[in-house]
Amino acid sequence: MIPAGYMAKFVATRPDWLGATGVEDIYSVSGCVSRCFADYYDVWKHNGFWLFDSTDVIRQLAFEKAVDLRDAKFFYYEVYEQQFDDGGNEEAVQTTDLDFALNVSMPETKNLEGFDVVTFYAGAGPECSPLSCNSLAGKHDVNRHCLFASLDEAIVQLKNGFFKDSEPGPYRIFSVYSV
Repeated sequence: MIPAGYMAKFVATRPDWLGATGVEDIYSVSGCVSRCFADYYDVWKHNGFWLFDSTDVIRQLAFEKAVDLRDAKFFYYEVYEQQFDDGGNEEAVQTTDLDFALNVSMPETKNLEGFDVVTFYAGAGPECSPLSCNSLAGKHDVNRHCLFASLDEAIVQLKNGFFKDSEPGPYRIFSVYSV
């Protein structure tokens, strides 16, 4: 797994339309259901995965944008070295957008919450998380945070075409840690 960075999110409870009754809240990498703490693209402080190298960068940006982080949850992410196309074929992940440095500080403590599959059609930052964005969690076992329990399960589902036609790929697997 490749260190990808951090994000602060306002975690949403399971929306009724999701249909996965065992899901309590959404810890997806994408900001479609649980939104990111701020619109940060215009300040260019993100790294090559369009995440942040540390929680300090997030806190400073939140201060600059007058965003209250009291209700936000911080996450640390790592990305699997391979990505998948609609047919389940693997290829190496481009490790970073070459215009941005990647200097992710490792968290002192982290709690593995699960694994998310995220689309990267435009090739820059995380786009959609079909488990939550496309309600695929209602068609497969996921944990209470709408994530796969293991990396192996995410790989198997990608290779079996579970995500085909949900959102355009390629698809990348992220480990999701609370910090």
